[in-house]
This record gives sequence, structure tokens and C-alpha cells, in this order.
Amino acid sequence: MTPAALPLATPRPAKPRPWLWRVQSLLSNYLPLLLMALLASGTWWLVKNTPLIDAPGELAPPRHIPDYRMENFEIQRIGADGRLNVQIAGAELRHYPDTDTIEIDQARVRAIAPDGSLAIAEAKRAVSNGDGSDMQLLGDVRLRRLPSGAGENAPAQLEVRGEFLQVLANSEILRSHLPVTIRQGSSTVNAQNFEYRHLTGRVSFTGRAQGQIASRDGR
Repeated sequence: MTPAALPLATPRPAKPRPWLWRVQSLLSNYLPLLLMALLASGTWWLVKNTPLIDAPGELAPPRHIPDYRMENFEIQRIGADGRLNVQIAGAELRHYPDTDTIEIDQARVRAIAPDGSLAIAEAKRAVSNGDGSDMQLLGDVRLRRLPSGAGENAPAQLEVRGEFLQVLANSEILRSHLPVTIRQGSSTVNAQNFEYRHLTGRVSFTGRAQGQIASRDGR
């Protein structure tokens, strides 16, 4: 007698991942804070290394008055390999010596990662402290992550929009205490506030958060 064939085990359907887990994965994969840290530290490095035309001859007591400003400016940082790393543009830049802060009106920052992917941050105003460890984007904030080789009008891999976004470079934290909208493809998350810690890959929300997470097949 021929032994009867054993029935094949029916594979169990995979349980859908919680939407919070998928948002966390989305952020950790498409928004590395190392790139955003480059934006913050790059602002300080660029301004500190920009030559001043009318530098004061004598030191004066610090006052909350800009010691220099630039209008309709564009500053670039070139890497050792000759490639563009960071580009910062705006309607006006001001440096305040008493607080050692930099303010930019109509700020637009482009940062190119080593893999060629592009991050573009735009806001009505940007404020950075002296060492570049704390950068705040204020008013109509839009942050996009684009794949390598894509034009600036291409669909973003990830987009974050809101009225406020803070980047803490040393601790690699991206957060907002105001509502934000996070989009990736057909997936959207609206949150009253959020915090993303790149070192742990943890994203957290408080208050009401609503999400529409599309499956891999687009449904």
C-alpha cells in the first residue's frame, strides 16, 4: 500500500499591523533625523562662514538688534567630494548677537543625503539657536522627502505639514505641539501633536489622532 499523502497545512492569514506601528515604520524609513540634523547644523555653519561686507570695527554691548542681515539670499554648502549638500534661501536673514539666534523669512532649505535623496523644508519663518542644535520652522510648514533622481515636483515619499515643526539635532528628535498632517502615498495621519525620536524609532501622539493607512496593494 502507498502511504496516504499528508494534507498541506493552510497558511494562516497575516494579522494586519496596527496603524501606529505602520506610521512608526513610515517615519523611521523615510525621514531619518540625521538628514534633518544636517539642516540645523548646516544653517549655523553656513552663516558663520559667510563673509560680512560691513563688519563692525569695534565690539559693542549686545542688543536685540541684528548685527547683520542678508536679503533675497541663497547660500550653498559643498561637500569634500564637490557635491552640493545643503542650500538655504530666503527673503531675509537676520542674526541677533544678544541671543545668538538666526531668523530667516520665507525660509527654504534643501538637503541632499549621500544616497541622493532630497529633503525640502519650507516655512514662513525659521529660527535657529547659536550651535544649530534647535531649529524651529514656523507658519505654513511643509517638509518633503523625495527619492534620488526625482524632480522637486515629483510625488514625495513622505510629507509633513503643519504650522510648527521643531528639530532637535543633538538628540535627533522631530516634534510639534501643534496639529500636523503626515502623508505617505495613499496613507494619511492627522494628529493634534507628535514626537518622533530617531534614535529609538519611536513615534508618539497625545490627544486625538486619526489615520487612513493604505495596504500595500493600495486598498
